[in-house]
Amino acid sequence: MIDERIKFRHLQCVLAVARLGSLQRAAEALAISQPAVSKTLKELESLLGVRLLERGRKGAELTAAGAAFARHAQASVGALRQAVASVAPGPGRSGPVRLGALPTVAPALIAQLLRQLERQAEGSAPTHLRVHGGTNPELLSQLRQGELDLVVGRFAEPSLMLGLSFEHLYTDPLVLAVRPGHRLLGRGPAEIMARLLEHCLILPLPETAIRHAADNFLSQRGLSRPARLLETLSVSLARQHTLASEAVWFTPLGTVQTELQTGQLGRLNVDTKGTEEMVGLILRADQRPGPAQQQVIDALHELGSPQPQPARRKR
Repeated sequence: MIDERIKFRHLQCVLAVARLGSLQRAAEALAISQPAVSKTLKELESLLGVRLLERGRKGAELTAAGAAFARHAQASVGALRQAVASVAPGPGRSGPVRLGALPTVAPALIAQLLRQLERQAEGSAPTHLRVHGGTNPELLSQLRQGELDLVVGRFAEPSLMLGLSFEHLYTDPLVLAVRPGHRLLGRGPAEIMARLLEHCLILPLPETAIRHAADNFLSQRGLSRPARLLETLSVSLARQHTLASEAVWFTPLGTVQTELQTGQLGRLNVDTKGTEEMVGLILRADQRPGPAQQQVIDALHELGSPQPQPARRKR
């Protein structure tokens, strides 16, 4: 029997805290005060008769009961959002397609996706696209809660893929990118690896799939943690620092494919086989895409692996 005293705000609060790991950040995301979040969570715990969260110095973590409740709460909230979307106004007045894309995927993919959508429109208004960035776990959580319609991301561990479907689009290996004229360009693999730690390394953030690939690459070659290290998922920051320094940027090939083709960046001569990560289209398993969402899905199928655009000749 469902307790009718459990309200939508209870579900919103517990899911926000579960996703953000902090009552304060959850309050900011929900645009309410932290005491209001605490009060709502205490109400929910009282109604359920179980403790949902453990609060400590590092923030708030779900208990086993909290994790079980949040999993079903996510499905409920997602189903409610789909119900609302199913009776939304028709074409011409419908909202945007909310696409989640990793920062390391978006630069190579989104511009081409927009062009593909324009071609598909054939003179009519192209699909309204709203692109959201974030880490893979963040995007998958937002997708599961119905805050996103689809995600272009990386295949994650099974616990993060529960209730989601993954369709492989392309495989993206890591490359070691440097500025033109870098002292390691043109060197052999043995010399590059011997001198690699003399340079600042730009690596993805810890706990990301591409960071695991980069760490494995280094450890398999007997290289320890670099003394000089920049950790970021910001493509613009990494690109700027690479061009202005002797840094070596570990990045997916798709992120810098165009710059490598046009000579704006160089690729070090090392074998990165084994660092490949699958990039794919991720949807909720119970999701039935609407017409606008299906147009985006069809466009992604047409694109497949993002390809670099031909370089313009300088006049």
